[in-house]
Amino acid sequence: MRFFSDNAAPVHPRVMEAIAAANRVDTAYDGDEWSGRLDGAFSDLFGTEVRAFWVTTGTAANCLALAALCPPYRGILCHKDAHIEVDEAGAPGFFTGGAKLILLGGAGAKITPDDAAATCDLIRNDVHQVQPAAISITNATEYGLVYRAAEVAALGEFAKQRGLAFHLDGARIANAVAGSGESLADLSWRAGVDAMSFGFVKNGGMNAEALILFRTELADEIAVRRKRAGHLLSKGRYLAAQILALLEDGLWLDNARAANAAAQTLAKAAPQRLVYPVEANEVFIRASAEEADNLRAQGFDFYDWGPGEIRFVTSWDAAGEDLERLAAAIAGL
Repeated sequence: MRFFSDNAAPVHPRVMEAIAAANRVDTAYDGDEWSGRLDGAFSDLFGTEVRAFWVTTGTAANCLALAALCPPYRGILCHKDAHIEVDEAGAPGFFTGGAKLILLGGAGAKITPDDAAATCDLIRNDVHQVQPAAISITNATEYGLVYRAAEVAALGEFAKQRGLAFHLDGARIANAVAGSGESLADLSWRAGVDAMSFGFVKNGGMNAEALILFRTELADEIAVRRKRAGHLLSKGRYLAAQILALLEDGLWLDNARAANAAAQTLAKAAPQRLVYPVEANEVFIRASAEEADNLRAQGFDFYDWGPGEIRFVTSWDAAGEDLERLAAAIAGL
C-alpha cells in the first residue's frame, strides 16, 4: 500500500486512451497536431498568451526555464529545502552553465519578501560576490503548504523592485489550485511569474510535463535549449497528447481535488500528530521509529522525513480501502 510519492501513481485511463489515439503517423518532434495545440490550450487555461513546451521531467522544465532567466554568472534565490536545491542533483547549475542557488530559510519551505530582502541586502554589489538574477518558489511547497495569490504577488512585487526574474516550480500546482480555490492566473502571471513548470506526472500523466512561458519572447531560446539538453523527443506527440487529455474538461483539477481529499482523510485520523497544516496532498506526521516500523509491518510504504517525522503522499486514485486502512492505522498508533 504505497503512499511514498504521487510519482508512483498509475496513469489515468483517459491519458492511456489519448496515447493510443496519438499512435499514428504524424510529423516528428513538435510539429505534430497535438503539440501544435498546446500554446492555445494553455493560453485559454491561464487567460493570457503563453508559449508551452513539453518535456519529460520536472527537473528539465524547471532548469530549462531557469537557464533562460538567469545567466551563468548570477544567482537564483530559493528556499534551502526547494526541490531545485535538494532533489535535482545540481541540475540548475548544469543547465544554466554555473548559476548559483542562493538559499533562504522559512517555515514549511515558504519564503517571503522579507527573507529575500534580508539575504539580498547582505550581498555586496561588487564583482567579488554573485548577484541574484532570479527568484524561484515551489507551489505547493516541499512540505505541502500552499502559497496564496497574495503571497505570490508580494514576491512578484519584490522581484520587480529588485530587477529579478520570477520562476515557479509547479510540480504540484494543480494541488495548490485545488487547495486554495484560487485561479491559476492569480497564482502565476498576474502575480508576476515569468516562467513555470506545470506538473502532470504526479497528477495522472505518464511521462509528460510542461514548461510555460509568460514571457513569450523567450520561446526561441527555450526551443534551442530543449534540443541541446536532449529533451526534443522525435515522437513528442505522445507527450502532448497526455497533457491535452489532462487539460480536457478540467481533469487535471479533478485529479488534484481527489488527491487533496485523500490527504484530508489522513489528516483527520490524528490531527495532534500533524507537523504542518495539510493544504495539498502531502501529510507529515510525528511518529517514533517504533511507530513507523509498526505501520510498515502492516504493509504501508512511506518516507521517513527527519527524526521523528514521516511523510505520506496521496494521489488521484488514493480513495479506497488502502486509504481507509492507513487512516485507521494512524489513528491507532
